[in-house]
Amino acid sequence: MGSLVSRSVPANMSGPVAEFVKSAIAKDKVVIFSKTYCPYCTMAKEPFKKLNQDYACYELDKRNDGDEIQSVLGELTGARTVPRVFIDGNFVGGGTDIKKMYDDGRLQKMLA
Repeated sequence: MGSLVSRSVPANMSGPVAEFVKSAIAKDKVVIFSKTYCPYCTMAKEPFKKLNQDYACYELDKRNDGDEIQSVLGELTGARTVPRVFIDGNFVGGGTDIKKMYDDGRLQKMLA
């Protein structure tokens, strides 16, 4: 019998999607893995817009491999949720984390 429960795709950490994720994180100073309809993703992007900081954004709901990307991000960061924000190749948090870092000045220091 089928199940209505959503299951995550197992992450192949040596496959092409994992390589894409690792390459994307390394390529740009700020990288955000997001979904277009997610309010926390919007929250994560706003501080970078206010600071005129360019960022690479990958909208997972617009990609055929979005679920697999989320599984890879889960392995890399400990959670599959979006947004997943990276600065200089390091995972720094999600929407509320970025907002708090912006509000207390830590984000600006990380970007300097």
